[in-house]
Amino acid sequence: METLGEISRKGALVFPNNVATVFGKAKLTYKQMNNRVNGFAHALTEMGYKKGDRITVLAENTHKYLEMYFAAAKLGMSVTPLNFRLFDTELEHIVNDSEASCFLAGDGYEERTKGLKGSLKNIRDWIALDNESPGFVYYENIIKKGCNEEPEVDVDEEEMAILMYTGGTTGFPKGVMLSHRNLMSALLVMTLTGAYTSHDTTCFVLPFFHVAFWPALCMLIVGGKVVISHRADVREICQLIQDEKCTHINAVPTLYTWLLEFSDLEKYDLSSLRSIDYAGSPFPQQKLRKCIQKFGNIFGQGYGMTEAMGGTLLCPKDHILEGEKAKLLASAGQESPVAKVRVVNEKGLPVVQGEIGEVAISGKHVMMGYWKNPALTAERIRNGWYHTGDMGYMDEDGYLFLVDRKADMIVTGGENVYPKDVEDVLSSHPAVFEAVVVSAPDEKWGERVQAVVVLKDNETTKEDELIAYCKARLAGYKCPKAIQFWNNIPKTSVGKISRKDVKKKFWEGMGKFVR
Repeated sequence: METLGEISRKGALVFPNNVATVFGKAKLTYKQMNNRVNGFAHALTEMGYKKGDRITVLAENTHKYLEMYFAAAKLGMSVTPLNFRLFDTELEHIVNDSEASCFLAGDGYEERTKGLKGSLKNIRDWIALDNESPGFVYYENIIKKGCNEEPEVDVDEEEMAILMYTGGTTGFPKGVMLSHRNLMSALLVMTLTGAYTSHDTTCFVLPFFHVAFWPALCMLIVGGKVVISHRADVREICQLIQDEKCTHINAVPTLYTWLLEFSDLEKYDLSSLRSIDYAGSPFPQQKLRKCIQKFGNIFGQGYGMTEAMGGTLLCPKDHILEGEKAKLLASAGQESPVAKVRVVNEKGLPVVQGEIGEVAISGKHVMMGYWKNPALTAERIRNGWYHTGDMGYMDEDGYLFLVDRKADMIVTGGENVYPKDVEDVLSSHPAVFEAVVVSAPDEKWGERVQAVVVLKDNETTKEDELIAYCKARLAGYKCPKAIQFWNNIPKTSVGKISRKDVKKKFWEGMGKFVR
């Protein structure tokens, strides 16, 4: 299995009658799904699309997202998925920069798409995924006209399958080129390490426009079932797990925190779960412990990024609550089978065990490079190693411990402070629901350690009490100089805390924005 499109074809061949996807009332077998994939692929061909062309999509989660990925892959086209939470100016930049020529709009995004039409340079065709709408070709109509035969297009594993844009701390999102080989190298290893089989069902809750789509693709490799949640709603997720007997879920730590706080949790039967994965942001240890106590020792962590899916893995055997191994709850795990991982200094040379440096990753899963940006590619991929911008250290057993993002480090009074250290302490306070720590301007120190905290319902505490709590557990220079209490903290599209948006609140009007 060398290309993304082969997942769909081989699924129909080996598991034709197994249920492949469940979305709302739509339940499709592998054969039905592949027929729809082929129908769309032939429709695109008839519309004049060919190998090397690009398609873009603005939609929330739906089974049609998978069909679109597979159809494009079979034709040698690449897909640029769009984050629907971006501003229109950002969407315009991505679509124009990607040179996409076909635009798909999902349910509820038709009118927004119409508003973008005048500023998108290369789009020839507009397709509505879910609703018949003026100015759009209707997806369901065109796939019915396309035949069910496999497209006869020779697609090489080194060709680009997905052009996925990822945000940074400043400027417009940058395009990450992912080849079929990049994707399949990561997916096959994740499938093996997860030990997924045709008897497994994943409850898919994270957005398909993100590399967090991997559980759906892994499940389809082995003939399992993908139950798709339209968006990350806790009640809907619990209902889906119960109704479809889901055995697996992957989410960000924030969602599991919501789950623990969900007042109706005990009303649902979630006992079918045998595997719970998390990634995307640090999991405060106290909350992780509560999750393990609630659901059992079935948690696994993956560390990676759009540019390199699957760097390290922390397996369930490493999620131990007591004894010497309990320290591993703070770890990102050991190298995954597809990756080599090391910690390096500013010259790119490995540092000694236990020393903090930048995390670098090498492997066939590492991206082809940044789209139309050879300078940034050369800066981030050096001598075959992708330099992540994450800071961390390795212990004597090869476990990686992440300290923080290099760009998020706070330099206050000449001392380096990593926000994660402070956030872990704040999150352990019994009144704190979640916390984020950023730099803020300070006349005396240049930058100060600034915390933002959301309290649990019916809990109270004061700024000076929380600062004192930190001082009892951290070096003085690491403790917050100020704490604000907010009703909620801004999140990214996958539910991670958006440190960038929090930081802007403190630096606006200062004439500069640190990192």
